[in-house]
Amino acid sequence: MTLTHVRRMVVLSLSLAAMAWCQADTTQQPQTGAPAPATAWSIGAIDVSGLLDGYYSFNNNHPASGFNTLRNFEVKSNQFSLNMSKLSLSHAANPVGFTFDIGFGRAWQIFHATDPARGGNEYIPQAYVSLKPERWGGLQFDFGKFYTSAGAELTENNLTWSYGRGFLYTNGPYYHFGARVTKPLTPKFTVGLQLVNGWNNVEDNNSGKTVGVTTAWVGSKVSWFNTFYTGPEKTGTNRGHRHFYDTVVNLTPSGRTSFYLNFDYGRENRAFGSSAAEWIAIGAAGRFQTTPHTAVALRYENYNDRQGFITGTAQALNSFTLTGEYKWVQGLLSRLEYRRDWSDQPYFERGLNGLARNQNTLTLGFVAYFSSSLR
Repeated sequence: MTLTHVRRMVVLSLSLAAMAWCQADTTQQPQTGAPAPATAWSIGAIDVSGLLDGYYSFNNNHPASGFNTLRNFEVKSNQFSLNMSKLSLSHAANPVGFTFDIGFGRAWQIFHATDPARGGNEYIPQAYVSLKPERWGGLQFDFGKFYTSAGAELTENNLTWSYGRGFLYTNGPYYHFGARVTKPLTPKFTVGLQLVNGWNNVEDNNSGKTVGVTTAWVGSKVSWFNTFYTGPEKTGTNRGHRHFYDTVVNLTPSGRTSFYLNFDYGRENRAFGSSAAEWIAIGAAGRFQTTPHTAVALRYENYNDRQGFITGTAQALNSFTLTGEYKWVQGLLSRLEYRRDWSDQPYFERGLNGLARNQNTLTLGFVAYFSSSLR
């Protein structure tokens, strides 16, 4: 990243923040007969949040590449590593709002690895404007780059249960660029429609577009989310659409206990010539708040990559994760995480040239985070 890029980001961030203090000047009266000066527009309060996230991960396979196989975001093995840092500025739409994130770290490089426009784009995880006029009955329109609606796990470590992401997150879409609308039909049920370039790309790799449909039913103890994306994802051609369905059920029987079930089905038409490829995955997780400072989370996933389209090998993958969390103070937490991945094929890197059917890792991560408001 060049110094010029840094300067541009700093100037843009300061400009957005300065808008929060912009107020109409009513202390000076206009001269008699002169038109009244235009009132300066004030966007109102800007929410500011950020995090710094690093870890050490031990892999008993000792992979020569120094990478844990199929991991997000604890990707580096047997060394200390910076996962991500992020600064976010946002303003809720009333009626106009925005979200603008600046990010650094290996996580964002992984995030944008397949984006034709990755370049400086990898330092901006999200950037979109929102419109939500009061007379629209709750309908909100967003345009720009935003996180995907699919999946149970979130991107930032202080917002999710485990330190590393599971197979369903790792092999699904991360973000999209385009337009989306959401509209509550009842106090509990919301529907949405998206028109985006595709999976994980700011600049499209073909001339087709991907359509997304979402639903969300949110109750006091049970919530159910559905997401469906369909469109061409191959480079240079619109032939052979990808269809992807994701559903998540969240259960919160008490304030200390939470669970989720996550199911994915994907199909890539013309994945191998005229042949299609399918993948099916299911994940389940639970989190238990044991004391005000400690929590325990468990996660199990089964990922069936039937033709090897996603991972490069036709295989059935399994993963088990056990995470212990300690919150030192508000805004600082650590996680100690054991994870075992295994496959019915020799797939995981071992030593200099070997492959193994499993890998075991032990990861210690620290996450510092904050949030505030500028008025």
